[in-house]
Amino acid sequence: MPSKTLLTGLLSLLLSFAQPVLAQGLFSPAITVDNDVITRFEIDQRVRMLEVFGTPGTLSELAREQLIEDRLKLQALRSAGLRLTDEALAIAMEDFAGRTDLPLDEFLQVLAGAGVEEETLRDFVRVGVSWRDYIRTRFADRAQITEAEVDQALGQSGGTGSSIEVLLSEIIIAAPPPEAARAQATAERIARLTSTSAFSAEARRVSALPSRNNGGRLPWLPITNYPAQIRPLILDLAPGEVTAPIPITNGIALFQLRDIREVSQPIPEPAAIEYAAFYIAGGRSDAALREAARIAQRVDTCDDLYGVARGLPEEQLERSSLPPSEIPEDVALELARLDPGEVSYALTRANGETLVFLMLCGRVPSLEVDIDRDAVRSRLRTQRLNGYADALLAELRASATIRILE
Repeated sequence: MPSKTLLTGLLSLLLSFAQPVLAQGLFSPAITVDNDVITRFEIDQRVRMLEVFGTPGTLSELAREQLIEDRLKLQALRSAGLRLTDEALAIAMEDFAGRTDLPLDEFLQVLAGAGVEEETLRDFVRVGVSWRDYIRTRFADRAQITEAEVDQALGQSGGTGSSIEVLLSEIIIAAPPPEAARAQATAERIARLTSTSAFSAEARRVSALPSRNNGGRLPWLPITNYPAQIRPLILDLAPGEVTAPIPITNGIALFQLRDIREVSQPIPEPAAIEYAAFYIAGGRSDAALREAARIAQRVDTCDDLYGVARGLPEEQLERSSLPPSEIPEDVALELARLDPGEVSYALTRANGETLVFLMLCGRVPSLEVDIDRDAVRSRLRTQRLNGYADALLAELRASATIRILE
């Protein structure tokens, strides 16, 4: 019968042979794209990274598909003699991490905690940025948008008004100072979602808005309802994407684009928005929210609020008529989804100690509408470039030899 020492020695010897075999299996080819190899390790790394990003779907299949496309893109970049400089890559890495409001070193620590190597993110960013720049350069002439095309997109020929409407879902996370850090972390996680169902689930769980009851889903609204500084963020989204967290007073806002359309009857941006704010002590306490709901049952117009405020300090009710650019951003975001006579009590003041009962009185139409034609042109150009990119990628794929080895 073999001695215990002999058995231990044999086991050690077997393990010494097994380690290279295991490593060889991990780094063995899983897919070839012409002469380029994709290893099992790369697939595993991409899956882990997609998990950190909160990407929905079957991640193993998505990882394989993305890596095949990355190889096709790299082949095209090599043929064009293009390579991202180390300096440009470093900036791109910082910018990518900045989308999560984390410095690059902290973002890399988050990835490392999930088993994702720095080189995995580096390769991902390098391909993405290089391909974007290549497409912009290669198709720059064909992606120019004429004034006539902008007019057509606006649904009119005279150049008056905006015809873009967006279908959004919304979340506002209450973030009074004691809870600001926790709210920011939650917002950063939600901002990485691309699933409308996942976003709706988060809205029901964390949103401070009444729309949480239907998953944060808003009806079609003109883009001009939203503050000017928010519009480019919304127009840059693809369906399913979420804005980066938007800080507002005592809160954080997030919007997910579900769809975008052009309408034949454009709705011009108002010259001014008239609204009333009635302040209720107690913040978002049950008593304050009950009082807000009671007032909502009593009032139909802003004029009715004067009766509610009778006998109270004058500063408890404020009525304003301001150009959209002068309205506080959190108030403007709330007003964007209201029709005249509708109310919101999602906002607070005084570090969360005062509840804001907000009512839209009306929108004052502008006689001369200032159209954000640059935003429309940018959206059209992005759409056109994406079309060229998709067509080129399909052409590259059709001419490549792709073999699945496992």
